[in-house]
Amino acid sequence: MDRIKGLICRECSREYPAEDLHVCEFCFGPLEVNYNYDAIKQSISHQSLRDGPPSMWRYKDLLPVTDKQIVGENSGFTPLIKAENLGRELGLNNLYLKNDSVNHPTLSFKDRVVSVALTRAKEMGFDTVACASTGNLGNAVAALAAEAGFRCFIFIPGDLEVGKVVGSQIYEPTLVSVDGSYDDVNRLCSEIANEVPWAFVNINIRPYYSEGSKTLAYETAEQMGWTAPDQVVVPIGSGSLLTKIYKGFQELQMLGLIPEAKVKTNGAQAEGCSPVATAFREGRDFIKPVRPETIAKSIAIGNPADGYYAIRVATETGGVIESVTDDELVEGMLTLGRTEGIFTETAGGVTVAVLKKLVEQGKIAPDDRTVAYITGNGLKTQEAIMGAVKSPIKIKPQFSDFKDQVKI
Repeated sequence: MDRIKGLICRECSREYPAEDLHVCEFCFGPLEVNYNYDAIKQSISHQSLRDGPPSMWRYKDLLPVTDKQIVGENSGFTPLIKAENLGRELGLNNLYLKNDSVNHPTLSFKDRVVSVALTRAKEMGFDTVACASTGNLGNAVAALAAEAGFRCFIFIPGDLEVGKVVGSQIYEPTLVSVDGSYDDVNRLCSEIANEVPWAFVNINIRPYYSEGSKTLAYETAEQMGWTAPDQVVVPIGSGSLLTKIYKGFQELQMLGLIPEAKVKTNGAQAEGCSPVATAFREGRDFIKPVRPETIAKSIAIGNPADGYYAIRVATETGGVIESVTDDELVEGMLTLGRTEGIFTETAGGVTVAVLKKLVEQGKIAPDDRTVAYITGNGLKTQEAIMGAVKSPIKIKPQFSDFKDQVKI
């Protein structure tokens, strides 16, 4: 594993072997993968990437795995769409949508992170995988565990959307519904992880799992002709996605694959669970946990593990972190569907609504090359827009009734 030195603490820089660890034993800071970029630079080029598979795994040299038996080998490389209609409505001339609502196999960006996590878990000899999930992660873990032959346990909050519950059940994991919020579920899973030899993808395997999010930046840059955008808008749950997209652009610059990347990195939250946006607005670098009260359940994390780091990235890049109401996020979902024909889940509605707010505030200029990350599919959260869409026109099977009731 000459590309991988091991793990390193994000706070005190102490180094650890590349094992199932996620917290520094000295300062309790989070661990992340420590790469040998000099070695990577010798093996990676635009041509080598073009010659790779048509999936996120063309970037394998920048991911913390060695096994040739990839789990989820078809995940990633989703479309980057020039959003002409939405851009025109918002007054943006260079708006793009990175559309992970069509990702494989479960229609969200979580397919990326889980593909990396389960490939690494397989390399490390685990036979059982598990996670705490607000829905999308559980779907991805259950699906890819079925593909790879793992035993699988999924822990979810009791009020999860039906589409996401069924989206895990179809793969026949052991599905455990917990009477509480995601933060309650995550605390329980942390206790279980200390007692059983399982690969919890967002606990003891988290340093590897989170690296999968970088592929969104890699793909964006490649699809934009090996350049970075001026601005990105990213939904925030734990905060990890935003920080890893930023890391991905920085790595490409470091390796000479793109010119200097000055990407203003903006975050989006729902007001009913916006501890990161609130801290950013108040000028704090620490997070005050909250109890989630929003329909955007996929990003309803009241005590986000990477919230501090998301604030730091936004601040250092000149970005901002904003929040929108549930009504605004529903309008964001409807707007995206009406203008671009994309049915996104609630997190995507948050992203579009915050994008609109940042344009109105003058934070995003008309000619900025801007990428909004659409991270999940609306078929999973249909409840959110049931009261906001128009009812069908009911007619009898006669042309005369059609002519009377339908304006043509």
